[in-house]
Amino acid sequence: MKAHKILQAPVPMRWVGPIKISGHILNEKISVPLATYETPLWHSVGRGARVSSLTDGIKTTIVDERMSRSILLEANDAFEAFQAVESIKARQPEIQAVVSGSSRFAVLLDIHSQIVGNLIYLRFEFKTGDASGHNMVTNAADRIIPWVLEAYPELRYSSISGNYCSDKKATAVNGILGRGKNVISEIVIPRELCERRLLTTPEKIVDLNIKKNLIGTMIAGGLRSANAHYANMLLAFYLATGQDAANIIEGSQGVVHAEVRDGDLYFSCTLPNLIVGTVGNGKGLTFVEENLTKLGCKEAREPGENSRRLAAICAATVLCGELSLLAAQTNPGELMEAHIKLERQ
Repeated sequence: MKAHKILQAPVPMRWVGPIKISGHILNEKISVPLATYETPLWHSVGRGARVSSLTDGIKTTIVDERMSRSILLEANDAFEAFQAVESIKARQPEIQAVVSGSSRFAVLLDIHSQIVGNLIYLRFEFKTGDASGHNMVTNAADRIIPWVLEAYPELRYSSISGNYCSDKKATAVNGILGRGKNVISEIVIPRELCERRLLTTPEKIVDLNIKKNLIGTMIAGGLRSANAHYANMLLAFYLATGQDAANIIEGSQGVVHAEVRDGDLYFSCTLPNLIVGTVGNGKGLTFVEENLTKLGCKEAREPGENSRRLAAICAATVLCGELSLLAAQTNPGELMEAHIKLERQ
């Protein structure tokens, strides 16, 4: 196959911030790179960042992390499939030995299954160090399949991916079982700051979150999702840091929760499927390496620590943009006025 030269067409990028971030991953103020054609996004995230710097900061918590790949096998009938699945799950240590031969970073965490007729969907979940892990888990699955077929000759190969993974698709299973980093970002904003900088009140934001993000998404048929525009911040951050941009599909599934606490605003963004990495495909481009280095995500750390840092920064960035947009939408005309002003300069 003839190799073609890779053309790098630049997407406009700007550093925004600094964002004040706290929590068990990092405690510092840091600016973030956002690559986007939507000019107002820089200003929107920037407003959220300015608010964060005037508070105790955006607290980020990584609840879980794993990357999945599901293989599809066939048996002769459902009972045969059931017996095989029960046996395979009981042999997880043996399967880990097979996985270790594919990568020194891949660690098998769990095996989930679904049986449909005579079809077997096996979902393998792994820790993948600082890589987002797409290729790592596929390579591991490629090693697991021949081991399974040799141990269970009654089974047959159907596909390396059975869509139970579930890669780049909006599904319930990822939110339930996890795919990528499960990250929560949260902030408490004093009432006076909410009124002065966001031009709204805690009550208005809580009310809009219920009526728009929760009820509006429900009647639209949203799937494990209740947010205004996670995808905007995720795509801009992903493009600037060399991530697989298609993962915004599952990444944008997440829930905004807001409360009034003693007159102040508590605001949080839960992102159960945040897929990011600091090594691997897409990270060799010069501007990506420079951006990751500036973010402090190329340091000599234990495997996984750089990618967790990147995920925490990303989750805080999402909160900044989500907060700013919801605040704007509590005021008639503010959103469109901002777009007209910023996009027609």
